[in-house]
Amino acid sequence: MLMCSGVLPAHAAEITISQASIEAGDEGYRLSLAYSFELNRGLEDALSRGVPLYFTTEVQMTRRRWYWFDETSVSATRTVRLSYNVLTRQYHTAISGQLQQSFPSLEDAMALIRRPPRWIIADNNTLKSGDAYSVGVRMRLDVAQLPKPFQVNALNNSDWRLSSDWIEFTYKPE
Repeated sequence: MLMCSGVLPAHAAEITISQASIEAGDEGYRLSLAYSFELNRGLEDALSRGVPLYFTTEVQMTRRRWYWFDETSVSATRTVRLSYNVLTRQYHTAISGQLQQSFPSLEDAMALIRRPPRWIIADNNTLKSGDAYSVGVRMRLDVAQLPKPFQVNALNNSDWRLSSDWIEFTYKPE
């Protein structure tokens, strides 16, 4: 009887970071990222019912020191909120409460999340010229910002576990 039930194990969807780089500019150091992922059916269903989704990107830059622990030079986060308005039938994104945009389709809104605008992670005087910095970046669905009933559901449901692994690369400011 159990063999015929058709229950398959659920796997958590993953976010892949397809591009990550740092560019020096007049305002400071900007992080440029590109992600590759799709929302699973459970997340799309929750979104269409009015539950906002929060995608948080975390960045850490450390500099090696021979005499002590590595120095954390930069630690920054940015959250993108994705929501759906049932009355207007539009998707809305808000980047850390600053940039807000509306989109007619989920695919258009996801394009902004997959390829967010570059953002300043450090001032010009934060990093020392010539030193090598280890940069770590990851993105995840931030379940801590969901409404409380959904936080409990997210702990028990693999549909709500969406994240990337930490990727690391080296950056040397000139």
